[in-house]
Amino acid sequence: MRIGLGVSVSSPAEFEPVLAGIEENSFDSLWLPELLSGATLDPMVALSWAGARHPRLKLGTTMLLPGRNIIRLAKQLASLDSLSAGRLLVTFVSGINRGVEADVIGVPLRERRPAIEEGLPLLRELLGGGRVTHEGRLGSFAHFQLSPLPVQQPLEFWTGGSAAKSLQLCGELADGWLPSLISPAQAAAGRATVEAAAAAAGRAIDPEHFGVSIGYSQQPLDAEALARFAARAPGVDPRSLAPVGFGALRQLLTEFIDVGFSKFVVRPMAQPTSGSSTSPDGAREFWSRELASLADAVLDLQT
Repeated sequence: MRIGLGVSVSSPAEFEPVLAGIEENSFDSLWLPELLSGATLDPMVALSWAGARHPRLKLGTTMLLPGRNIIRLAKQLASLDSLSAGRLLVTFVSGINRGVEADVIGVPLRERRPAIEEGLPLLRELLGGGRVTHEGRLGSFAHFQLSPLPVQQPLEFWTGGSAAKSLQLCGELADGWLPSLISPAQAAAGRATVEAAAAAAGRAIDPEHFGVSIGYSQQPLDAEALARFAARAPGVDPRSLAPVGFGALRQLLTEFIDVGFSKFVVRPMAQPTSGSSTSPDGAREFWSRELASLADAVLDLQT
């Protein structure tokens, strides 16, 4: 069982204390989201910076596949995995389907799943090192051979999402599943669907490749946040999806462990204010305190 830390940061004043705290407290990995319209660093650039400064740190991202040039994406993934000596972890997501973020992704919602269905097998071919010929919506090219190649062979791809189509796609094409905003009961049912889809496709997913991304807070969520969570996870009490306090977070982790999940990304939902005005001393104080307390509360669950 492994626990990584997920954060959204926009400046070195925030980022360096996070990296120091992850290593000091022995979290398994750092995870950065891709949010084009948010005040967050680009994950591929930021992970490259983090990997160079902290050579033992695993580098994870939940990143968009729709809207990308597939050759450039393969080149970026291979380069970062090569430079980091095989420390890259990748979960592909289709992206938020509302507001400004939906517009700037540049791919209509109805076209995102086909992009992932075409993109994942194509990425495997490219990153495997053979000469690849392809004709499709993601590009047309002949006898292309990628270099350098990733250290990890194969470089594994996980997917997120908990809708029925997302579960089917995961089983058919991915190496693991990392959803968010999901209850333990939903996670158990989703895992069964993923495994059934994999079996129907003549493949299997490692039983240790099932995880959950969990946002937690120290204060009860306000009405706006509860409404946002309720919209993204219909039928589930939104207060159960974001535990309040370290004790509640630990309890939720054990419930996921009990239904067979073993990889977690925990995300503090309250962070220092992003932007150039963030005080370096304030950021260091916050992250030192937060990560030490978080580690004390949950890291003994790691095996």
